[in-house]
Amino acid sequence: DFQRHTTQFWAGKNFDRTGSMGPYLVTTDEVPDPDALTLVTRLNGQEVQNTSTGDLAFKIPELIAYLSTITELLPGDVIATGTPSGVGLFREPKLFMKAGDTVEVEITGLGTLTNPVQAES
Repeated sequence: DFQRHTTQFWAGKNFDRTGSMGPYLVTTDEVPDPDALTLVTRLNGQEVQNTSTGDLAFKIPELIAYLSTITELLPGDVIATGTPSGVGLFREPKLFMKAGDTVEVEITGLGTLTNPVQAES
């Protein structure tokens, strides 16, 4: 619901405990080509997103250069780049996560982040 409050989805993606990262954060020397990674998202074991970082609207160096004109970037800062195609709202039939579901996000060579979906308290 909060993603519909404005023309940007930021409000719906920034609640407490919703910014999971990992299982690894790596330095640039460990990722020789940031445009050659594959990102796969699975919901309850079913693949729902599969894309290449080469498909980003803006390349990583461009993002860093632009953001550096707005704010000071420091070691350890994380830049969120957006969402690949396959979002549940735009599927037919629509696909929404619910309590008890499990979401996995895997990136080539970096590992898989697995999170349970919980209902609001």
